[in-house]
Amino acid sequence: MKTIIEPFRIKTVEPLRITSREERERALKQAHFNLFGLKARDVIIDLLTDSGTGAMSTRQWAALMMGDESYAGSESFFELEQVVRDLTGYRHVIPVHQGRAAERILFGILGAEGKKIPNNTHFDTTKANIEFTGAKAVDLPLAQALEPSAEAPFKGNMDLEALESFLEETPKEEIPLGLATVTNNTVGGQPVSLANLREVSRLYRAKGVPFFLDAARFAENAWFIKQREEGHADRGLEEIVRELFSLADGCLISAKKDGLVNIGGILAMNDGELAQRCRDLLILTEGFPTYGGLAGRDMAALAQGLREVLDPDYLSYRHASARYLAEALERAGVPTVKPAGIHAVYVDARAFLPQIPPEELPGQSLCVELYLRGGIRAVEIGTLMFGGTDPATGRPTPSELDLVRLTLPRRVYTQSHFDWVIEVFEDLVRDAPALRGYRIVREAPFLRAFTARLEPL
Repeated sequence: MKTIIEPFRIKTVEPLRITSREERERALKQAHFNLFGLKARDVIIDLLTDSGTGAMSTRQWAALMMGDESYAGSESFFELEQVVRDLTGYRHVIPVHQGRAAERILFGILGAEGKKIPNNTHFDTTKANIEFTGAKAVDLPLAQALEPSAEAPFKGNMDLEALESFLEETPKEEIPLGLATVTNNTVGGQPVSLANLREVSRLYRAKGVPFFLDAARFAENAWFIKQREEGHADRGLEEIVRELFSLADGCLISAKKDGLVNIGGILAMNDGELAQRCRDLLILTEGFPTYGGLAGRDMAALAQGLREVLDPDYLSYRHASARYLAEALERAGVPTVKPAGIHAVYVDARAFLPQIPPEELPGQSLCVELYLRGGIRAVEIGTLMFGGTDPATGRPTPSELDLVRLTLPRRVYTQSHFDWVIEVFEDLVRDAPALRGYRIVREAPFLRAFTARLEPL
C-alpha cells in the first residue's frame, strides 16, 4: 500500500480556533515578531517544537491514575528506574523535570572555565548550559551536514578526523566529558550511524574521556539505523537501542520527545560517584532524587511511553508523515534539508529567500510569513538561534545555516493538517522574492531566540 495510515484512532479532540489574517497581524505585533511570544490560542497549526507537545495513549492516561505521589521512595520511580535500566543498561537513573535540568546538573558539576566539551553539534539549550559554566561547546559536524541539499544517510555523524585531532591537541584535564547527539537536531534532525558511534566511543575511551549521549530522539535514531545502515535491517529496535546506549557511559534524555510525555527527563549513567554528586545537586532545585521535579503520575506516564516508543508501526507512520510533507514542499519549489528526518522537516531559508542576507534573519522572515498566511507557527534554527552579535556594529553574526524547522508533534496532526501547511507554502512561493528581513531590537545574554524582540526592516 502507498498510504501509511495513522496507527491510532482519535478518542478525544481539542478544538482549533481558526483566526483571521487581521487577528494574526495584531498578535504578531504584540509578540514583537517573535513566535515564541504568541498565545497558543492564536495559532492554528503549531509546529514550533516536538518537545512535550505530543498526545498520550490510552495506556499512558491509565498509568496517570496509578501514579504514586509519595515524596520519597515513590513506586512510580522504581517502575521508571527499571524501564530505563532495561532500555539503556545504565545502573543509575535520575529523573528530572526536563532535559535542560539534566544538562544544568551534569554540566554544573563537570563544566568550568577552561573546559571544552566536544559534540557532533550542540543544540541551543545544551550549548547555553555548557557555556553558562564558563566551558566551551565544540561542534564537530561532518562538512556534508552543512550542505542542506546533499543526500547522505547519516549526515548527523561526528567528523571523526576532527574529533581525533581535537583529542590529540587538547589536554585530557580540559575535556570533562564528550557528547554525541542522536538525532542531530541542529543540522536537520539527521541520524548518527552505529558505526560512527562505535568510533566516537573508541576515541573518547582511548583518551579516558567519559562519553554521554544526548538521546532525546534515541528511538527515531534507531529507526534510521534499522532502515539505512548495512547489517541492521533484521535486528529488533530494542536490540539496536541497547547497543547504542552501551557505547556510552551515560545519557541525558529530554523525555518530552521520545518519552512520549508532556513533561519529564532522564539523567542516567554507570559511574556511581558521579551519580551521587548529581543527586546531591538535584536536591537543591529539583526535589528528592526519587521524583526529581516530577509528579508520580508523570513518571508513570513516562515509563509507559518508553515501552511504546519502539513500536515499528508508530515509527514507520511518523517517518512517512515527514516524507510526505518534505516531498510536497520540494515539488512546490521549497528547498528542504535532505534527506527528510523524522521529527521535523527543515526548510533551507537561506536558499529560499536569497534576497535576505543572513544577518537580516531570513529564517525568521519565513516564520513570520507562514504565521501571517496560515496561522502556522514554525521555529527559526539559524542566525537568531545560533548566531551572535557583533559588538562593533550591533548586527547579528551569521550561523552556519539558516533553517526553518517544521516540527511534527507526536500523534497530534493528520494528513489534512499537513495538506494545509503545503497549500500555505504553495501560495507563499509566488511572493517569496518580495519578503524582507528583520532586526533584533532586544536580546537576552543566553538563549536569545526565546525572548528576543524584533522588527521588520
